[in-house]
Amino acid sequence: MVTKIKKGASSEEIKTSFEKLQEKRKSRLGFDAFKYCGKVKFEVDALEFQKRMRDEWE
Repeated sequence: MVTKIKKGASSEEIKTSFEKLQEKRKSRLGFDAFKYCGKVKFEVDALEFQKRMRDEWE
């Protein structure tokens, strides 16, 4: 979705536009990936895992 804010718009108009975007985001059907941002904990270091995966071809 694209929201255009015209030059010279008041702060109230900008807040209203932002609130409409938030409502649309909440009402979307499907998977909300933002809910899980930063929540996954891994047992191994990501860099070490990547190096191991690349080295398995050699």
